[in-house]
Amino acid sequence: MPVKVYKPTSAGRRGMTGHSFEEITSSTPQRSLTEAIRKRGGRNNSGRVTVRHRGGGHKRRYRVIDFKRDKFDVPAEVVSIEYDPNRSARIALIEFKDGERRYIIAPLGLKVGDRVANGDQAQLRTGDALPIRDIPVGTLIHNIEVQPGRGGKLVRAAGVSAQLLAKESSYAAVRMPSGEMRYINDQCMATIGQVGNTDHGNVNLGKAGRKRWMGIRPTVRGIAMDPGSHPHGGGEGRSPIGMPGPKTPWGKPALGKKTRTNRRTDRFIIRRRSS
Repeated sequence: MPVKVYKPTSAGRRGMTGHSFEEITSSTPQRSLTEAIRKRGGRNNSGRVTVRHRGGGHKRRYRVIDFKRDKFDVPAEVVSIEYDPNRSARIALIEFKDGERRYIIAPLGLKVGDRVANGDQAQLRTGDALPIRDIPVGTLIHNIEVQPGRGGKLVRAAGVSAQLLAKESSYAAVRMPSGEMRYINDQCMATIGQVGNTDHGNVNLGKAGRKRWMGIRPTVRGIAMDPGSHPHGGGEGRSPIGMPGPKTPWGKPALGKKTRTNRRTDRFIIRRRSS
């Protein structure tokens, strides 16, 4: 999946790169596996902006992905590899022997015609999903559940993978893409292999408009605002922020302040991603 480099026909094209899409085999999604997306522009049900820098963007439909991989008794075959505008990874359309079709996240190396299976039918092939207790130590995995039966929550972005390091009683030690090591219940499902589209991080958008197509609005530096809009604002010309440590627009500490408060799951983390 090489990166495509554009000729500098304009200032916005200079330095711009994109995906070659050579792994894509179908340009139209399975209509029955898509849902409409109602855009909210970062606003909640009372109309207030609760997530900044959202809005606009190209119209898209949501692809319903099978993160649970809970159809255990029937093997499936890959029908197509498709683009998903809602995530960085590619998705694969699989068809079970009974005719049912589902989308899964496409791992690296999965091709049309390959066989995949879940649970007891799985054979440790790329794209097969099975409980962590049945996966050998050292295997690269993705789409990992945190609670059995709740569906994959971890390691789903393009190019990432986790590694199964050890098994101990009813838990397994897994190294995450961030470097964090944590325990996960060995009854949780995981998928074999690394997520595809590994060149996603090498793409240079090239111009601000391409970010707007994605539904991301501009970000303004706090130091460029007036003092009523941001704690860093005001002053004549360029001026320091004038306070101990940078702040958010609401005066809370930013950049380095620890925000994790979930002590209930602290015992599952063996080593954090940063000291």
